[in-house]
Amino acid sequence: MNARAMLTAMAFVVTVAGCGAGDDRTSGGAADGRGVGAVTVFAAASLTESFTRIGKDFEAANPGSTVTLNVAGSSALANQINQGAPADVFASAAPANMATVTGAGNADGTPSIFARNQLVIAVPRGNPEGVKGLADLGKPDVKVALCAQQVPCGAAARTALDSAGITLTPATLEQDVKGALAKVKLGEVDAALVYRTDARAASADVTAVEFPESARAVNDYPIVALKDAPNPSGARAFVAYVRSAAAQAVLVEAGFQAP
Repeated sequence: MNARAMLTAMAFVVTVAGCGAGDDRTSGGAADGRGVGAVTVFAAASLTESFTRIGKDFEAANPGSTVTLNVAGSSALANQINQGAPADVFASAAPANMATVTGAGNADGTPSIFARNQLVIAVPRGNPEGVKGLADLGKPDVKVALCAQQVPCGAAARTALDSAGITLTPATLEQDVKGALAKVKLGEVDAALVYRTDARAASADVTAVEFPESARAVNDYPIVALKDAPNPSGARAFVAYVRSAAAQAVLVEAGFQAP
């Protein structure tokens, strides 16, 4: 993959803070997290808010470190990693996309589940279409956004819809959960199946409608350090931090379920 293609593939990159620069931006550092330097984390789009905060907390706990997030759909991130994109850590919204990376031999160790997430129906504030459950999404006058099926939120939506025996033709298929949620916020659709955490983060603009079938489509979130990480010790330190009590509290506050 050449440099131009690599830049095109990187979906949405966030430099969390940058508590230090200089030589600390190179790889290296102790496994205990001291002086870990720069850590690049590829994370599912649904982790954007939580990992931004966790990244800042990690930097505060490790002076001189920096965390850079590349957030996108898990399937896209897995493909980027397998094509050689430089990354230290991969946090996926589903085991299937993690398996794409581990199956290619690109993981350093065994992934661990650090959180779980569940779907809700996101509707505009005030719920103008009166959506009360999945059955309402099948009505011909209700426009619905879904994630594409290769994306974890799309696979979970399909599982929930199938379990309820509901067939619908989505108005749009998005490449990550943020895209589906944006369609509701912009008023382009009447509803979207998104994660509870994303609806909570956008509560100023959308209302979350819970539905019982979501219990059959709970997504496990695995995380792993990567085999060709530019900063192996930093990768291991970040993975350990995500599993710590402090980071777990951030995830639970955001609406994730404990593993």
